[in-house]
Amino acid sequence: MTSCCSRLYRVPIDDIFRRRRCRRTDCDRGIAVKGCRRRRRCCSSIAIDGPDSIAGVSGLRWGSVEMKGEREEMEDEVVVIQSDGFAYAAVFDGHAGVSSVNFLRDELYGECMAALQGGRLLIERDFGRIKKALEEAFLNADERLLQRYDDGDDDSGSTVTAIFVLNDVMFISHVGDSSAVLSRSGKPFVLTESHRPYGKAAAAIREIKRVKELGGWISDGRICGDISVSRSFGDIRFKRRREEMLKKGVSEGRWSEKFASRVRFKGDLVTALPDVREVGVAAAECEFVILGSDGLWDYVTGADAVGLVRSELRKHGDVQAACEAVARMALERGSQDNVSVVVADFGRTQWQNPNASPEEEYDEGRERAAAVTIGGLASLGIGAWWWWWISTSL
Repeated sequence: MTSCCSRLYRVPIDDIFRRRRCRRTDCDRGIAVKGCRRRRRCCSSIAIDGPDSIAGVSGLRWGSVEMKGEREEMEDEVVVIQSDGFAYAAVFDGHAGVSSVNFLRDELYGECMAALQGGRLLIERDFGRIKKALEEAFLNADERLLQRYDDGDDDSGSTVTAIFVLNDVMFISHVGDSSAVLSRSGKPFVLTESHRPYGKAAAAIREIKRVKELGGWISDGRICGDISVSRSFGDIRFKRRREEMLKKGVSEGRWSEKFASRVRFKGDLVTALPDVREVGVAAAECEFVILGSDGLWDYVTGADAVGLVRSELRKHGDVQAACEAVARMALERGSQDNVSVVVADFGRTQWQNPNASPEEEYDEGRERAAAVTIGGLASLGIGAWWWWWISTSL
């Protein structure tokens, strides 16, 4: 499989990286699509070129891709935005249509920036205020989205995993079943919990409890036998149209009128309230982070994804190509879903050394950090024994 639009290029600060898509139907029909040399599945991608860095985020390099699976419609979106002092990336995974994804693609970042006071809260690093701001931004965006659907019959929705990356810290805001995985010296660390109302994981148990306390129920791992995620944007039938949804279920024979008469909803069964997390990424062993839709993670483990990205970067150092390779792995393993992936390489690992082990790379990072620290102390006239003590303590 070959990526469509794989050429990398630079964009001005605060521009949104948008991707052209080549539809699988066009490729299957033999219609020429620029940049696509194979007919099975096509993708599109944009990233920053070469070794350059995002303004204000030293060394950060991006890869992003959307690949269409066997579904009739491509309902995923990926957005990467560079700004002064930080960067933003998000994976949107839509369902029941593209309206919600299209809205969030264009509007969620603006809501976040308004709540974060133009990014000032990010720079100040007050996690309590940042968490509150991102929760407010997500809920405000969802409210605006629902208002658009009040007078129509659009039942679409979308999950979102978004990150704000600074030089030494990353803030994650997450709703649904996409995920983010951090590579630290080649070891995967999952940074999100899936909001799915089934399974024995602690997050699943919490979501099931919340839904039941609000008057809902779980059938076959789905809320009211319908939706398999418990947090998302849109999905108005589980928010403003709960009673209508209940009546419709009776008319469709999904449950009895007697059963419906006993249901008492006490709130939104599906919510856009995000989990917000702060993760330090200043350490030398922090290599890159992978964002992906469930079309990736349902078929590729965090360990496999991290291993493949590292292998690809060792071969050529091309973050974009590594990102596409991960997405292809999911499709080759049988994913029927659309697959969207973002890879952010923190630029601290010397991928040019193909023979280095994770431990060697970590040692190299410690040596570089020691060199910087010792050099600074030397400029202050601190003695050699202090140099030795600090270097052995790193």
